[in-house]
Amino acid sequence: MNPFEAQPPADQPNVAPEQPSGASLLPTPGAEAVPTPSAPHYQPALPPESLPELPPLPEVRSDDGRVVITDTSVTVRGREFSLRELERAEITPVKWILWYLLGGLGLAFVMIAFLQNQLRTGPAMLGMVATALLLAYGHRGTNRLRLHRLGREVVNFALPGETAPWQRLSAELNRRIFRVHDYDARQAAALLAAADEAIRQAAADAQAAADNEVAANNNPLDIS
Repeated sequence: MNPFEAQPPADQPNVAPEQPSGASLLPTPGAEAVPTPSAPHYQPALPPESLPELPPLPEVRSDDGRVVITDTSVTVRGREFSLRELERAEITPVKWILWYLLGGLGLAFVMIAFLQNQLRTGPAMLGMVATALLLAYGHRGTNRLRLHRLGREVVNFALPGETAPWQRLSAELNRRIFRVHDYDARQAAALLAAADEAIRQAAADAQAAADNEVAANNNPLDIS
């Protein structure tokens, strides 16, 4: 096979291959490009300024005021965090193991001493009540709020009370965190699409200018 047969003709303009685009992240109806043989034209992508703003949400506050959630931030025990710096939040019930073990062991020792007649009824009852309170306090424990920050260490907070209200508050916080991150991702996709569209338009203009120059060079000169 002649190697020169596989080469394109010399008068064919060289067209650079189309680079991968990020404009497909924003599917807009009617934005498909219809290329023409001379100069392709593309519909402009969605500009960043046309993105609708996030609707405002009411402020959410815990019953004791330790946690306050707004549209853009969360405040826990007086420490404020931006929702954009957070990845997620989670609530975990934690038992005080030390108080739990002290209460259980103390109650067992008091009962054994009382059954062996080493303690009278009054001191034994007081010891049982005290150790039972320690056991109940350790069993109740607390709620640990873990705030996962992007690229930084995890922040922990102890929140007393029942676990269910804190879990509902954590779910609302996660919903607002994901809402802000989703809006930022769509805005970044719009910026990427606008930059990619500018590159496409510049390449189309350069190709049109090259085609016009080639056409002008191929036309014969008029001699009077």
